[in-house]
Amino acid sequence: MQTRPDRILMVLPRARLVRKAVDAGHRVWSVWDPVRRDAAERGEVARYSEEVLTVDVTDESALRALVVRAAQEHRIGHVMYLGSGMGAWPVLEEAHRLGLGANPPQSHLLLGDRAALCELLHGHARLGVCFRRVDLRTELHAAVDELGGPPVVVRSLARDVDRRPVLAPGPGALEAWAGRTPGPYLVEEFLAGPQYTVSTLSVDGMHQVVGITATRTGGPPHLVALEHVHPAPLGDRESAEIRSAVCALLDLAGFEHGPADITVVLTGTGPRIVSSRPGFSRDGIPLLLRLARGVDLEAAFFQTLTISRCLPHTDAVRTAGAAFFQLPPGRLTAVADLDEIRALPHVHAVHFPFRPGDPVPGMTDGATVPGFVVVDGANAEETAERLAAVRRLLRAEAEPAP
Repeated sequence: MQTRPDRILMVLPRARLVRKAVDAGHRVWSVWDPVRRDAAERGEVARYSEEVLTVDVTDESALRALVVRAAQEHRIGHVMYLGSGMGAWPVLEEAHRLGLGANPPQSHLLLGDRAALCELLHGHARLGVCFRRVDLRTELHAAVDELGGPPVVVRSLARDVDRRPVLAPGPGALEAWAGRTPGPYLVEEFLAGPQYTVSTLSVDGMHQVVGITATRTGGPPHLVALEHVHPAPLGDRESAEIRSAVCALLDLAGFEHGPADITVVLTGTGPRIVSSRPGFSRDGIPLLLRLARGVDLEAAFFQTLTISRCLPHTDAVRTAGAAFFQLPPGRLTAVADLDEIRALPHVHAVHFPFRPGDPVPGMTDGATVPGFVVVDGANAEETAERLAAVRRLLRAEAEPAP
């Protein structure tokens, strides 16, 4: 099949990624699931796409057939799924079989699945995390004892079950969680120390750390991210250790080309990998990189598809931060001052996905945080002050859910 390197097939893309691919000189065909994605986003995707192809992404046979047919009909040069959600594995397999994928599917599995990542790093002197995989709830306490006792991080590996990690500080919390969560389970040692989100871009096997962002989290059980600040306040030695650890992980996973998002905890014995995912960072971090460094990581990735080279190094000239709105769970009854927040000159993005009457979920992971704001400042102190001021401005009222 004769292909065109400037033609991309994107599966479930975000509209801004389609726009940036087009701005970089590519033509994009987008695959969309009309049931799972909102109409407004589809309209923006269609605006920049050559065509929007619809399919039920839960129908694996139909999804595979569509990828093959579209690639052949439109002489696609790159098939992309920049994430790890529903439908990712069939798309990655077909892309690899057609010779149109940037990475082997296994590398996405290793980076996107926590159990696979633990197995990959098992025995690695610098990166490995002590863990146990257990099948039955009755085996959990023995696994905790083998890891040295609580606190431990646990998650279910069952299909179609909430896989969010939970910090169990003691036997009571572990039993309460396991009583409502089926196995098998992954039990990991709890890593104490500051947390960082590392944004990388790989080009033909060469890995580049574009930026390291400090992440402040809340308390147990879910350790939800509350705030990101870029650049992270790190010394040269700590920064070098984190960069080395992240690049070693990407090599081990066989990741060759594209963006990745890796979370690291800097422990007393050095950096340890706690999670990773192929694709771009969420929670506004790409915008933080652009505000602080002048680097548009998303646009740069699409440029590497035609010009195979890494990004030039840039130092941060400002500080940028993202803070998550913290609302009590329930039904939103009123929200005020969003327009006032958006009008502030140092506010560059406000994401608040709820309207009065909508249910607001509890803060249990990054996917259910009720919105965030992105600001910049001359330094870390000014940025922190501006984030705190925005939080005070947002006035929201909610009633308990029935």
